[in-house]
Amino acid sequence: MNQHNANTIPKQEKTSPVKKTQKTLFSFLGLPTPSTSRLDENDIEKDEIQEQEPPTPETPATDKSNVALASSTDIDGSSSGKETEEPTLGKRILRGRVKRKICVSSDEESEDNAGSPQKPSVQKTIQETSSRRKKTKKTGDDEYNDSNCDEDSDDAAISDIVEGSDYEDKKFRSKNNSKKTTNKAPGDLSSIQNKLKAYFKAKNEERYSWLQEVKDADGNLEGSPDYDSRTLLIPRSAWNKFTPFEKQFWEIKSKHWDTVVFFKKGKFYELYERDADIGHKEFDLKLTDRVNMRMVGVPEMAFESWAAQFIAKGHKVAKVDQMETAIGKEMREKASNIKEEKIIRRELTSILTAGTIVEGGLLTNEMATYCMSIKESCPAENALPAFGICFVDTATAEFHLASFVDDVDRTQFETLIMQIKPKEIVYEKGMLSQLSKRILKDCTNRPIWTALNPENEFWDANTTRSQLRMSRYFSSNQNASIAQDDVDNDGDITMFDNDEGNKIETWPSAIQEALKDPLMLSALGGLIWYLRSLKLDVELVSLRNFHIYDPICHNTSLVLDGQTLANLEVFENSLDGSTRGTVFQLLNRCITPFGKRAFKQWLCHPLRDIAAIDARLDAIDELNTIPDFQDIFTENFSHFPDLERLISRIHAGTCKVKDFLHVLVTFEKLLNTIETLSSFVNGFKSTRLRRLFESFPDLKPMLTHFKGAFNHEKAYKEGNLLPFPGIESDYDEINDRMAEINKKLDDHLEDAKVLLKTKSIVYKDIGKEIFQIEVSNTVKVPDNWQKLSRTQKVNRYWNPTLQKLVRDFQEAKETQSSILKSLQSRFYQKFDAHYRNWLLAVKIVGEVDCLLSLAKSSMALGEPRCRPQFVLQEQSLLEFEELRHPCFISGATFDFIPNDTFLGGDQPNMILLTGPNMGGKSTLLRQNCVAIIMAQLGCYVPARRCRMTPFDRIYTRIGANDNILAGQSTFMVELSETSKIIHEATPRSMVILDELGRGTSTFDGYAIAYSVLYYLATHIGCLGLFSTHYGMLTQEFANNPNIALKHMSCHVDQDLREVTFLYKLVSGVCPKSYGMNVASMAGVPREIVDRAEIVAAKFEQTSKLQDILTANSSNVPITTLCDFVYLLKAAARNDGSSKEMDDGALDNQADHKKEERHNRALKTIIRGIKTM
Repeated sequence: MNQHNANTIPKQEKTSPVKKTQKTLFSFLGLPTPSTSRLDENDIEKDEIQEQEPPTPETPATDKSNVALASSTDIDGSSSGKETEEPTLGKRILRGRVKRKICVSSDEESEDNAGSPQKPSVQKTIQETSSRRKKTKKTGDDEYNDSNCDEDSDDAAISDIVEGSDYEDKKFRSKNNSKKTTNKAPGDLSSIQNKLKAYFKAKNEERYSWLQEVKDADGNLEGSPDYDSRTLLIPRSAWNKFTPFEKQFWEIKSKHWDTVVFFKKGKFYELYERDADIGHKEFDLKLTDRVNMRMVGVPEMAFESWAAQFIAKGHKVAKVDQMETAIGKEMREKASNIKEEKIIRRELTSILTAGTIVEGGLLTNEMATYCMSIKESCPAENALPAFGICFVDTATAEFHLASFVDDVDRTQFETLIMQIKPKEIVYEKGMLSQLSKRILKDCTNRPIWTALNPENEFWDANTTRSQLRMSRYFSSNQNASIAQDDVDNDGDITMFDNDEGNKIETWPSAIQEALKDPLMLSALGGLIWYLRSLKLDVELVSLRNFHIYDPICHNTSLVLDGQTLANLEVFENSLDGSTRGTVFQLLNRCITPFGKRAFKQWLCHPLRDIAAIDARLDAIDELNTIPDFQDIFTENFSHFPDLERLISRIHAGTCKVKDFLHVLVTFEKLLNTIETLSSFVNGFKSTRLRRLFESFPDLKPMLTHFKGAFNHEKAYKEGNLLPFPGIESDYDEINDRMAEINKKLDDHLEDAKVLLKTKSIVYKDIGKEIFQIEVSNTVKVPDNWQKLSRTQKVNRYWNPTLQKLVRDFQEAKETQSSILKSLQSRFYQKFDAHYRNWLLAVKIVGEVDCLLSLAKSSMALGEPRCRPQFVLQEQSLLEFEELRHPCFISGATFDFIPNDTFLGGDQPNMILLTGPNMGGKSTLLRQNCVAIIMAQLGCYVPARRCRMTPFDRIYTRIGANDNILAGQSTFMVELSETSKIIHEATPRSMVILDELGRGTSTFDGYAIAYSVLYYLATHIGCLGLFSTHYGMLTQEFANNPNIALKHMSCHVDQDLREVTFLYKLVSGVCPKSYGMNVASMAGVPREIVDRAEIVAAKFEQTSKLQDILTANSSNVPITTLCDFVYLLKAAARNDGSSKEMDDGALDNQADHKKEERHNRALKTIIRGIKTM
């Protein structure tokens, strides 16, 4: 040691921590302690000249226990090792200052060890050493530096102890001391390490042995029927051994056992125990041991990225944040008279799931993501089920409520699930039927299932009503609590301190409607309880964005049930479940995210009112004639952010400052664009477009206010909303206070210059120790000045006056930071006060986007295309000339063969369709249905001419699968769907039946197909297409005026056994299905096909069915005989009504409707007999 250092720092006589650790370790192992002389001389010297740790700036009243607290918080990331410079042999050596005291002074280490039972000294040494982590800086982001350790932390800690080098000494050891003289214990080093590692493992396994037999909070073992995967039972014996930090962690984790908890520590989020295992196994995160638990960690800045990856794997993610800094913690402890454990306060701030994502950084899809709550009431297996449904798109805070009594097949429920496709399902435990579960599994893509306990979690109607009132979601003062005097003996609230906003009359109309329906209200209660557990209820419910949802919309829209959506591939194709080749992909050309979501709802519910349909058609005609309008809209809105989601985040107060600024700029751009587009309004003939622009809200006053409220440029750079003077009084006051302290600091520096008689002194900030007075080391300072750091040429000090000023500065800075956070909230609240106007503006832009999408889709159909013409008449009508399937656009690669379809009016209501296999029958069925959807959506259709009456519903029965859970065969499912059509179809319905009866024997299948076709054509009077391979069926209906016989034409080469499909719909009957030809084309061996053809010929000649049909010598069709019997029965009844048609069709509910149907059937029968 040189003379300068010897004079400056007195030599310490105490034993170094390295030597103490070695002595304890080798004593535990029963080994001789190495001699001090054999230690590294540089290490000993480093310990001896270590400077005394500088105190944290404090007021005179501050307790000394707080001094060490803030000096080193590396585990939390609050500070890092400070580097000082010492002259040693003419070269500079970097040393770590105050890091050696980390296990005593750190917030995290003290909380890990405080209050824990006494342990042997070696165990404490091992735990303290293994809990340290090396961190490094890489391009501004902190991350765990696994490369610094060859093994996990246990091994690294053991190696540190055995080698006689303290963790921080080893980190800052001089590069000049390349030769080590570290004394190692006698014997094999690896055996010592293994022994210590085994000791480590045994202690931790004993400490957490209770996790080997996991139980929920009620004591149910994992895997038992009543086990609740959300909770964890922690034995009292284990709880008593926890350190304060472990208690803090397990108190949260025990209530969210099925959730991966990201626990904030400093600048990292850490995962412990089972969560750490998940991170290690599924994402290859480095697994280490810390604070008695297995641990992996990710940088704070990478949280969203990692959370998204965990959510994508199907995990729930909980985020636990630090609610205070080290300075804030000291200020809290100083102000509090209550004895608290010295631990940084942390709270669960959010829980993220696939169905409830709200943050833009985690959302990967522009379409809505729903979380759905289901309340089912079904007293018996064959009883009609009743449902209460509530679902929410958490990204936009839009709630929908539904309630209905369904049929036994749960048609409406299936339709709702197909329309919504929920990502997360919340249901009442033990109350959801097996059939409903099967529908949910079949119609969704691996959703998250959450079962809530009845009543206390999945609230009933009464509890929901009380909770809505007590929670004050719709109150102007949501933070107010209900006084005990306001609650009567039954737990209901009797008065509300004159809070008008909390009266039921002021609640959203949808919730007022739900109060009349116990199932709907209970479903809402279950969802609110779940959102409350995710810390989302207040920010979502308080937006008052509630709507009643009708999955069927009988009175206003064309009904597309779940089977129809699937069979027609409206939203998903049958190949891979994607949107490729679907109707949605064909028609959705929206450019804004909120426009795309609105368009999907349009497609779920096509219009039925002719005036509404024509209004849309007029609008798209107008838009297609004004290309400048489309160009301006596309240019300005094509890269718009998702405003609908962002204004929801502003309401919640979780929006980032940059996003808030982006919203303001975007709304200003939106307003300017709307003003530009409004110049076209005067020339519009479309009343719909004019009304949209006339109803656009005035956003100028609000945007002007925010433009003058704060410095936008500075806010974007610094991330803080700093108001201009005079806007926020408390912010002005704290700025004045900061200016006053800064002036005192400047004055103090001038006084120091006078005192020390030098002008070369300045303030220097080194880490947390700010405003250090930097003085040349040749200048003598007063004795009461405390040295903090030094270099070769300068020393840095605090004196008592400066120490108090620094403390005042830090506390004022903390107060300023708190006010800045509140300022952000205040600006958000001012913005949210006009939420309805912002949302209305977004909705109007979204609707214009949808209209433009229909306009673009209409133009992209190719030629021929036409505007559908709707007629209002008693008899249903459908006329298509040269209709093509809209998903196939004729071009250079192939031409699609168009076909004509004429149903209703003067033409038969039904087409009995035959043709060869692969001849295009299914395509013809689908293209007619899709064209109807497009027409009633308000879009052009790919045909030369389209004339039609609006349809109320499209029924499709194409293909069938079995229902194993319900014990139903394929044929049973086929007939169940057919039965639903027979009972619900009306003369305004479109029915598609593809090869009905193929799932059973030839005779039974033919008989069923015959009876169903006859009933649909004669008694219901709906329009439809009925495809079949029963050739004899065409003979029976050959003279029926209500049924037209048509087939898909083809050319057959019998010699080559080849079939050329012409894909043209022509009148008449196809003589054969040509199955043998198709088998040959498919590659079935020739000898098999030949044999099959011989057997088929013999069967045709000896067919019993042929014998039965030819035995009718009267040549009167069976259908005519049935009609005659029906007339005789009708004449015999005095009331003139028909009891045979007592079904659930909308046109057959009231008596007068039944009479109308009966008379219509009689007219049809009489007309048919006359034509014979």
